Amino acid sequence: MPMTDQSDLPEGEAHHQGQTTNVVVDFHEYKQAKNPPPITFHRRELDMILRLYGRMVGEGEWRDYAIDHMRDRAVFSVFKRAGEVPLYRIEKNPKLAAKQGAYSVLNAHGTILKRGHELTQVLKVFDKVLKLVET
Repeated sequence: MPMTDQSDLPEGEAHHQGQTTNVVVDFHEYKQAKNPPPITFHRRELDMILRLYGRMVGEGEWRDYAIDHMRDRAVFSVFKRAGEVPLYRIEKNPKLAAKQGAYSVLNAHGTILKRGHELTQVLKVFDKVLKLVET
């Protein structure tokens, strides 16, 4: 018998722990479930954050990071050393999108350094201002 990518189950049936089941989930019911999926960063958002992270690692400012996906927000935390309190937290909170903006940057003390509707604008808080050095 030739190998194929096709399932040997009849169409529309799923295989679960040795049993065949017919499962149809109503999308509206799924969205209103008591345990909604956690908030996550989208690919483009994570790409922007990781580019910033790479730059800061190259400058010796940051060394480690952690990503947390919770019910109400997604958090990208950056550390100088692993095991310490994060230096900064980049948060995405969709509930604030219509008000102050879904994105914010907080320091180690929890003070909001910048908040806004666009991640690119919020991440500009990490841009360094060039200073004139007299010789």
